[in-house]
Amino acid sequence: MAMTGAIQIGELSRRTGCNIETIRYYERIGLLPIPQRRGRYRSYAREDVARLGFVRRARELGFTLDEVRALLGLAVGGEGGCADVRALAAAHLTDVRARIADLKRMERVLTDSVRACDAGLDPGCPLLDALGTEMRMSV
Repeated sequence: MAMTGAIQIGELSRRTGCNIETIRYYERIGLLPIPQRRGRYRSYAREDVARLGFVRRARELGFTLDEVRALLGLAVGGEGGCADVRALAAAHLTDVRARIADLKRMERVLTDSVRACDAGLDPGCPLLDALGTEMRMSV
């Protein structure tokens, strides 16, 4: 079956901004279908460009590969549709908010440690002391 508008992997990479090795990896794990070949070259269609763009945007938003797989399944007419996408997005939002809270705590510890280093009042290293304190608290 001839593919009209078929492109090679380099062009797919250029159009989507996705690394060639990443494209091959997505094929191996089933996020992208295995393309037809023209001789020894992979040959991609317009749908592949759109699908890879979808995957890349979802990854940029921090969705895991399994979440992207689920979103792709829902995007192509899976049962439940919008309600399932909303549930997945809500769970992801909870994770993002938890990471933001962790980053804010990290920022406070680092800010305090850098200020203490700048003040030079502690004979040791305030940053290493803070890291040790955080480690002792988590154990």
